[in-house]
Amino acid sequence: MRVGQKNGIVRQWARTGSRPRQPKDQRYESAYLFGAICPAKGTGAALVMPDANTQAMQAHLAEIGRTVARGAHAVLLLDRAGWHTSSRLTIPRNITLLYLPARSPELNPVENVWQYLRQNHLSNRVFPSYETILEASCEAWNRLLEKPWKVMSIGLRQWAYEGQTQ
Repeated sequence: MRVGQKNGIVRQWARTGSRPRQPKDQRYESAYLFGAICPAKGTGAALVMPDANTQAMQAHLAEIGRTVARGAHAVLLLDRAGWHTSSRLTIPRNITLLYLPARSPELNPVENVWQYLRQNHLSNRVFPSYETILEASCEAWNRLLEKPWKVMSIGLRQWAYEGQTQ
């Protein structure tokens, strides 16, 4: 997810007839939040990187690999962005990559995580510097992880459990 000075504006509650002010910045500094969640345990792993590229994705995979519980295996749902599909990636042994069909963001729970973070922590703000973008991104992610039930409610998908024995 890109987080930056050219940030989005989201809906907000206001008194009928009023027009609340929403800040809009015209500068272009930004960072990228690479994140993954485990909806079953309500946890996740993330890195904030200066660019979205293969090197950043490799660092993200290493971070996920470090945070997966010992003896567990992670299945990482990904779209087909170039840095997700690069043949130069080294996949940790405890991770399997599962590529989603094209143009189907509704199948990827992390898309809803980005929506939640934007709506609740990152929109309607002006970031005066790159450092404040980094701080806000880290703070937003950490605040999400403080609420494991929120990660679970955002990330669980019924189709992932169909056909499995209880």
